[in-house]
Amino acid sequence: MTQSKRIVLSSDHAAIDLRQSVARHLAAQGWDVVDIGPTTPESTHYPLHGAAAAQRVASGDCALGIVLCGTGQGIMMAANKVRGIRCGVCSDTFSARMIRQHNDANMLSIGARVVGEGLALEIVDAFVTAQFEGGRHATRVDMIEPAGG
Repeated sequence: MTQSKRIVLSSDHAAIDLRQSVARHLAAQGWDVVDIGPTTPESTHYPLHGAAAAQRVASGDCALGIVLCGTGQGIMMAANKVRGIRCGVCSDTFSARMIRQHNDANMLSIGARVVGEGLALEIVDAFVTAQFEGGRHATRVDMIEPAGG
């Protein structure tokens, strides 16, 4: 499997069921899914899971990443602390498509307590099928990269 079809998934305890549904959905589409857990419902810390998934994307091991927690907000903030990551939280398909097309997002965050499974899978599809448009958007993406890097 090429890196371009390799995607990492992670969540906290609040989003295990939705993450596993997303994993099955992507695998059925031919994605090489790297699901890094967790697998048990004990309370866990979303910053650790967001950072771990982001490291997989930043290192080039995976082309894209999807992280999930209760709202999608906290785990998205943790992922964005990793240099080279552009992660957006989305609760609609338009935003999921736009963060890829205009912001060259390489990670998506979803709130398992915000959207249901059907909508979440539509959001995932919008995200993974969209392509960065470049052009004037590339200039703007360059402007949001940290200094020195």
